[in-house]
Amino acid sequence: MTTLHNAEAGDRDRKAFDDPAARGQLIRWFVSAAAISVPQAAGPVTFSLLALVLTGDTSGGAALILAMTVAQVLGAIPITRLGRNRSATWFLQGLIAIRTIALLLMAVLAAYGAPFLWLFLLTAVAGSVHGAAWGYLRSVLNGLTPASKMPRALGISATLNEVTFVLAPVAASGLGSLSPIFAVVAMAVLGAIPALLVPHVSVAPIEDTPHAGGSVLSPSILLWLMCSAAGGSAIAAIEIGAVALAIGFGYPPALAILFTVPLCLASVAGGIWVSVRNRAATRGMVVGLLCVMTGGAWLAAMQHSLALTIVGAVLIGAVLAPLATYYSLILDILAPPNKRPEVFALLRTANAIGIIFASAVLTATSLSVALLVVASTMLVVTLIVGAVSFKEKRRA
Repeated sequence: MTTLHNAEAGDRDRKAFDDPAARGQLIRWFVSAAAISVPQAAGPVTFSLLALVLTGDTSGGAALILAMTVAQVLGAIPITRLGRNRSATWFLQGLIAIRTIALLLMAVLAAYGAPFLWLFLLTAVAGSVHGAAWGYLRSVLNGLTPASKMPRALGISATLNEVTFVLAPVAASGLGSLSPIFAVVAMAVLGAIPALLVPHVSVAPIEDTPHAGGSVLSPSILLWLMCSAAGGSAIAAIEIGAVALAIGFGYPPALAILFTVPLCLASVAGGIWVSVRNRAATRGMVVGLLCVMTGGAWLAAMQHSLALTIVGAVLIGAVLAPLATYYSLILDILAPPNKRPEVFALLRTANAIGIIFASAVLTATSLSVALLVVASTMLVVTLIVGAVSFKEKRRA
């Protein structure tokens, strides 16, 4: 009976994946997933250029990004819960509409020279819905992809997300050099794409997996949220500290790309590997991937040489997509079915907390100390996951 059930499930999976209409919906979801992060990816450059024009100082741009990120952390759970009894797709479209309107109003007020405080508040409004929007977008994927194809879908999504974070700042820099206000408008328009393309589907649980009940902050869920936050801090430490790293090795600031580009390319390669492999990582493999990221963080923290620091950045980037895919898959299993969007929103928010942590440490201390703190955090998290995995293996 089990064999027959598995064969029937496999037939359903193949039909769902081979159906042209289903493929079209999945492609629309991929485009939406790539576009939803445009404001976050383009924001640092766009807001810095906007602040420079309005105030003569780029520090205002950092304040806008901080407002956006903190608002995302604070708004993730409350806003996600507002849509619990509503259609996931319709609620997602409403959230994207709020973000788009806030960004467009920001551009209008900036054009008319409004006080900077208004821009600060509108940026917070735009950021407050991002975590919830991602949570609902991720939950829609369950209605589009069979369980057997989920690792591949998440791998493709992770790859496209990295492409967004590579291309969006470049586009923002080009448009912002012409007009920062126009760059904000472009960012708002591109970020609105999910509201237009996200498919309307009924969101169902992934088949053939156990579903836990209870809190969205159970110890097992918190473990993987902690991993996501630590990984986010490792990535952010390299990206934010890239200019300082270049200067520290005696290179001009523009050569910060020596660290950021290899990291991003390695991340894209990791996403491609997940997509081709199309299998969820085992717990042992996850511990190994965390060890690789920890090793990369320590290589970067040591700053022994330019080559080894770049290798560290590559190691961190290479395991980013496989780990992110695993976190998404395991949380899909651990999350209470009716609270799945909340857990996915928390996953996105945990990554943002990691970025805030790295930014705060870099602001409060030197680059060398900050990298050591982040590397130590990765080591602690890896040891915790290793210990938990060992205990679970012994119980089994």
